[in-house]
Amino acid sequence: MEDNAEIVADLLELEEVESEHAENGLVALEMFEQSPEGHYDAILMDLRMPVMDGLEATRRIRALDRPDAQAVPIIALTANAFDTDVQQSLDAGMNMHMAKPTDAENLYSALRRLMRPAKAQGGVDPV
Repeated sequence: MEDNAEIVADLLELEEVESEHAENGLVALEMFEQSPEGHYDAILMDLRMPVMDGLEATRRIRALDRPDAQAVPIIALTANAFDTDVQQSLDAGMNMHMAKPTDAENLYSALRRLMRPAKAQGGVDPV
């Protein structure tokens, strides 16, 4: 949802983090595919999106033949908070599942923690 995306973008901006918004999973996949390797430090992925959901978008990103497709942290940021939702996120290749509304400090902490190992695998410096 556009309003939720704006809130997350505002939270990231408070920490001087640049973000880009994809209106659905297919656009997110295309943005990743068309970006230079290492362009994205992390991906925040909703599970429920039109055209392609976040689970399928994550599976397709992870299946790409480029090193950053495996290394980039992908975090589910979603209203789906049941144990089965968490397991589906992890099974699709996400690194973490966070239920909305998300506390800003928890989000920042998760990004820092997950981005450090990605950097070690050839990603870019964490913010």
